[in-house]
Amino acid sequence: MSGRVLITAGASGVGRAMAEAFDAAGWQVWVADVDPKALGDCPSHWMTAEVDVSDEGAVAGVFEAIDAKWGGLDALCANAGIAGPTAMVEDVTLKDWQTCLSVNLEGAFLCTKHATPMLKRQGSGAVLITASTAGQYGYPNRAPYAAAKWGMVGLGKTLAMELGPHGVRCNVICPGSVEGPRMEGVLQREAAAKGMTRDQVYAGYASGTSMGRFVEAQDIANMAVFLASDAARLVSGQVIAVDGHTVNPDPKL
Repeated sequence: MSGRVLITAGASGVGRAMAEAFDAAGWQVWVADVDPKALGDCPSHWMTAEVDVSDEGAVAGVFEAIDAKWGGLDALCANAGIAGPTAMVEDVTLKDWQTCLSVNLEGAFLCTKHATPMLKRQGSGAVLITASTAGQYGYPNRAPYAAAKWGMVGLGKTLAMELGPHGVRCNVICPGSVEGPRMEGVLQREAAAKGMTRDQVYAGYASGTSMGRFVEAQDIANMAVFLASDAARLVSGQVIAVDGHTVNPDPKL
């Protein structure tokens, strides 16, 4: 199957891996990202847009452009997110809390809100929300992030119920710890907060999975392409972890 896909935060990291995987599978790719430099590094045959997903006007504009250019959309990957602060809840500022929820949860809401009329009109399509295993377990020192990701899981399950009668599926992908710069920042901040080394924190995260390792962006991308395809035509309302099987989300070292 090929189709038309929009990927938010698609110019780098997990989103970039998704974009490349959809491209390789023959899909037309539209990448939205807040980073103009990363967008400039995207292949010339991709459509691109500089967008802050917490800005409803900007989000609406992307979907208007997609409708005008493509006349529809077959898959939305609501992938944009930020890590938020690493701190005990009493040390989290309201501003940091609001920023984390605004990008993660409200960003997913705005993208799905503006994609829905197009998807319902054509009577088909798939919505994929990138949450996190932090949306399945408690996550000490990451209260805003966990709250946002739990909210995204609830959003995804509700969308599956609302959109299913219109032939549209919605699933939530929950990555575990993903190798890359973003997770490196989390490791460094958590090490500082806990008085540990970065390698100790890394080992703790890895030992919390039955497979004993971090996942890679390509693992998430492979799942996204599958869930958007006809091979997953009756998979909806699911929360699917790609994490090497988390057995202890907060291992003590």
